[in-house]
Amino acid sequence: MALELGRLTDRKPPFKYSSLTRVGFSDTDAQGIVYYGRYLPYFDSARVEYHRHLGLLETQPREHELVMRANTIEYHAPARFDDLIEVFIRVARIGRTSLTYECAAYREDDDVLMVTATQTLVLVDLDERRAFPVPDGLRDRVGAFEGEDLER
Repeated sequence: MALELGRLTDRKPPFKYSSLTRVGFSDTDAQGIVYYGRYLPYFDSARVEYHRHLGLLETQPREHELVMRANTIEYHAPARFDDLIEVFIRVARIGRTSLTYECAAYREDDDVLMVTATQTLVLVDLDERRAFPVPDGLRDRVGAFEGEDLER
């Protein structure tokens, strides 16, 4: 099995998976807090590890790829250089051609909620540049992991 930078968790239901990241100096702005746009790479890394955990991570070019369609973020508290951040991630909903992820970033030290996000990714046929139905295998694997918390 590949080394995962994430882990199973039951700390923040309905989340079942999280990954850790540490705030680097280059992640901060002139005020010494995490620049708002840096949370997107934190969420991307967590999503990659989530996919790796479920055996869904593809590293070779494919005919279909998940592409970002919508991203809504809410900022709750600032993080600073060297803070350890735990990013919780889950698939909340699977549509006909899309997956909707929920993310929540907490400072590990004091369990303060920093940022929440909802991201919708659409499976796209790269040649046709059109939405493509989510395959049953992906649905089944995510459904088995998320259980009753998954909206279908």
